Amino acid sequence: MDSAPLPDLTPGPLLCDGTALAVTRGVLRLFARHDIFGVPEVPLPNGRRLDIMAVDARGFIIAVEIKCSRADLLGDGKWPDYFDYCDRYFWAVPAGFDLGLFEGEALWPGRTGLIVADQYDAEIVRAAPSEPLPAPRRKAEVQRLARRAARRLAQVMDPDGQVLWGGEG
Repeated sequence: MDSAPLPDLTPGPLLCDGTALAVTRGVLRLFARHDIFGVPEVPLPNGRRLDIMAVDARGFIIAVEIKCSRADLLGDGKWPDYFDYCDRYFWAVPAGFDLGLFEGEALWPGRTGLIVADQYDAEIVRAAPSEPLPAPRRKAEVQRLARRAARRLAQVMDPDGQVLWGGEG
């Protein structure tokens, strides 16, 4: 079992907002078609929480930050902290979102991709460039993600065994 202190189990905004859940579902469906599989709501070692962390067939990590409103996008300054945990970074937004906002230099269009999604599907509007992590960091993060995914599956398979699984799912 991990020796890290127990994280805050309070559901983040992704779990509470229907639009964000719809975008998450669409992004995960898009990724699955491309042999990329992810986990929503992933706490990171730096104290941040990533909306989706996914791994492609080569073992590269893809981070997705979901934004459902202009205010949320422009008021959030923590997203650059995610670059230390991924090889590629995407913004994901619902259909109808003002995509012009993502062209401004403050949102690093040269380093970020853009996905538009609904609950049924998603489309990559701008590909995310690859900025490879150092191999040891990538290995550690993929292992951490695999353990988190396995823990969540164990919790689904045996919800009465919650105490056995330890930590946040």
